[in-house]
Formats: sequence, structure tokens, C-alpha cells
Amino acid sequence: MRRLSVVLLVALAVAGCKKQEPALPQGSTAQPGSPAPMGAAPGAAPAAAAIQGKVLERLDAPPYSYLKIQTAQGETWAAVPKTEIEKGKDVTVAGAMPMKDFESKTLNRKFEVVYFGTLGGEAGAAAPAPAGGAMGGGMRGGAMGAGQGPESMAAAHAAAAAGPKEVGDVKVAKASGSDARTVSEVWAQRAALKEKSVSVRGKVVKWNAGIMGKNWLHLRDGSGTAGKDNDITITTGDEAAVGDVVLVKGTVRVDKDFGAGYAYPVIIEDAKLSK
Repeated sequence: MRRLSVVLLVALAVAGCKKQEPALPQGSTAQPGSPAPMGAAPGAAPAAAAIQGKVLERLDAPPYSYLKIQTAQGETWAAVPKTEIEKGKDVTVAGAMPMKDFESKTLNRKFEVVYFGTLGGEAGAAAPAPAGGAMGGGMRGGAMGAGQGPESMAAAHAAAAAGPKEVGDVKVAKASGSDARTVSEVWAQRAALKEKSVSVRGKVVKWNAGIMGKNWLHLRDGSGTAGKDNDITITTGDEAAVGDVVLVKGTVRVDKDFGAGYAYPVIIEDAKLSK
């Protein structure tokens, strides 16, 4: 009896020391402990999972469909290439990648979390890829480009996040007004400027169109230190070109996480551009 008690105590102690597995996305069929995508933050949930459940609602935003799905863990939204799947049908969304606070411009709706992937089975026929090449197809119209998997979206983020290698000397006069800041001032004051509007005048040194329904640009004005605080990322619905000197007016976001392992210490979003 004494020996049995010792064995039980040891077993309980070992069980108590086991590391708790991270929570999975709603409806995920991925195994706990699966590797996160390259560049993902440590401890992040697996990005390429599968969501299974019953369709409760479908919102079409051609060439995509947003599906409200009842999973074993609760209700969740997924975006897939346009489908005619009916309410009440059981579906599996493969390669599901979570995107937080995602706004669909086409639907004029913001989702707290939406999972982008492809629909498995007969309903999973891909929609035509949108024009604009690989980068333009990354995310457009508020959803993942048709045929674009998690790796493609991560690549699109990487292309937008990385600053240009060499642009030469840049010297642009600071904007005027109480909300005017230089690029380096936005970096230095980012905590105080969080969720506030700023105006920054600078030169467009990099441009990527149609990622996540937005245009992405890098702006420099000659302030700051290379590789530290001389370059800032902007998202906008407006058009510009590399070499343009523009006035940017947008909202400062701090520690913005777009998923796919890409987070920005500071970024200016929903900006309006003028020359």
C-alpha cells in the first residue's frame, strides 16, 4: 500500500509540471504545439489551421464570401473565395489564418476576428485571381486573394514591412500645424500619439498596392537614424508613386498586429494623401 501511495504521488507531481498547451483558434483542427509561421511571435497560435462547422450566414463580396460558422467552440467568421454554399451546410475552411480588427471596405464592416482560408470539398473552387500580380492578389477588397495561402499573405506582409534598401539623401520640410510631426518625432512620441491624428510631410520611398485592401507606403523626411527611426509605414486608400513628396494625415497606431507574424511598433493608418 505504501509503495502504491508513493507511485500515485509521483504521477500527480509529474502531471502538475506539464506545460499547458496554447489555446487554438475557434474550430481549429490543428494539433497543439504545431509550429507557428516564420516570423510569428513566440507563443502565437498556429496560423494554418482548419475550421469546421455549420454555415449560419453568408455575406458575398465578389470575388469572395464571408461565412459565419457555428463550430464546436462557438461562432466565428471566415473569408473564402466566392462560394454558393447554403446556410445549414457543414464546411471546412483550410489554411485558416486569423486577422484581428479586420475591416472589409466592400462590406463596410469591421470584424473583430476573421479567418482567411480556402473552402474544402466541392464548394472550394477558387475564384479568379484579381488583377495586379502577386502583390495585388495578396489581399484585396477586404479578403485574401484567390488562391493565396498563408505563405503568400506572409510574403505580402514581408514585402510591405521591409523598407527600401537605398533611396539616397532625403530632405523634406516639416508639415505645419499643431498636429505636424517629423518621422522621427512620430517614433519618439508614439506612446503619447497613440490613436491620435498626425500630419507628416515626406518622400514616398516604397509603394505596395492592394494588400489587405489597402495601399502601403514607406515615408521618409530626412529625420531620424537609418535602421531606427528614419522610416515610417503608412496605409492608405489613396494613390501615390515612389519619389512623390506628399502630406500624410492619418491615425497613429502602436504595436499594431496584422497577424501572419507581422506587428508594427508604430504605423500611420487610414491616411489621406495630398501634395
